[in-house]
Amino acid sequence: MAITHLLAAAAGAGLGVAVDRLTNRLHGTHPTATARLVGTTIAAPTAAPWITDLLNAAYFARDASARDLDDLRLAFAIVTTYWHEQGHRPIGGRDLVRFHRAFGTARLRRAGGSQGTLDTNALLRGGDELFGAWFSEAARDPARRGWGIVFRSEDAKREYVPEARLEATQLGPLTPPVAASGDQVLSTYPPVEVADADVALTVLAAVDQWPEYGSELGRFTALRSGGLRGQTFEIEVLGFPTPRTPVVLRAHVTVERFATAQDDEDALDAWLTQLRLAFAARTDQPCPIPDGARVHAMLALVSHEGHFMGRARSQLVVYSHDGHTYIRAIGVWDPLPWHLAEMYEQVGQAAQHAFWGMGSPEQSMLHQLSAAVATRHPAG
Repeated sequence: MAITHLLAAAAGAGLGVAVDRLTNRLHGTHPTATARLVGTTIAAPTAAPWITDLLNAAYFARDASARDLDDLRLAFAIVTTYWHEQGHRPIGGRDLVRFHRAFGTARLRRAGGSQGTLDTNALLRGGDELFGAWFSEAARDPARRGWGIVFRSEDAKREYVPEARLEATQLGPLTPPVAASGDQVLSTYPPVEVADADVALTVLAAVDQWPEYGSELGRFTALRSGGLRGQTFEIEVLGFPTPRTPVVLRAHVTVERFATAQDDEDALDAWLTQLRLAFAARTDQPCPIPDGARVHAMLALVSHEGHFMGRARSQLVVYSHDGHTYIRAIGVWDPLPWHLAEMYEQVGQAAQHAFWGMGSPEQSMLHQLSAAVATRHPAG
């Protein structure tokens, strides 16, 4: 199942993967790291076709001028809320009929502007049909949204235990990079400006809200109670077998280190020194933190076994330079096994760069996080 989806994503993206050649190479091999990626923890494989169809109707099948990321996040929230309301059992094929009753009529009426699509009102009305009249009001209330779920009340949100999703996750061991530093791959992405460093740290620390920073390429969902330190995230990445049909791939990362200038300046300085030394030994790219910059915080996320980047570490840095404040992603990973390397070269690299800031704001989680900072900043 996983290999089929990955092959379809590569072929449908039109990026030149020879599927028959890749199939021949996969025959008789067991790239288990890849095979664990497809799907989402809250849904069984039998639900994958119609869940991705719902995401398609809410966003990808709509005309580009009519798309709204809030609708994509709302569609994701409907699915996750259903999982929560059903007592955290995996969503399966048996749930299709209820979703069709809630959203099928609106799709036939072209609620989203074209056949088979859904706009905001249709998604909210369908949510009311699926859950009850409370849903549409709660979905508009930030105080009742968290962990990708719309809650019936603020009390219900406070009572939610995010480990419920973690318990359903087959979490493998941590897999940080272990290759010699000269063999590791270092990758940087364009910095994304944010309105204020303190507000950016507040937004990052609100782990229950990370699904609200999701882009059209993916989202992060926190799986543990508490804040950033030691937090584990499930990443749901959207691949595209065809331009308008997303396929959800899954991976997990855990916060290995979180340091701020306010709480642990020495640790932050030590990390920055190591970063500068790592880039000083390379001639292909400069250090991503300019000389004279003030670093406010860094967050290191380490992959778990089964991650599509293999043994990897992603680092987010908030810093100020020349009167502006930025958030920037820095990646490091061991050389990839052949089956991941080929997928990364043909499909993953462009999506990874777009997600971390290179490309349109709709594709980038960091741009969406920046937008969240702007709405919370006094001048925003």
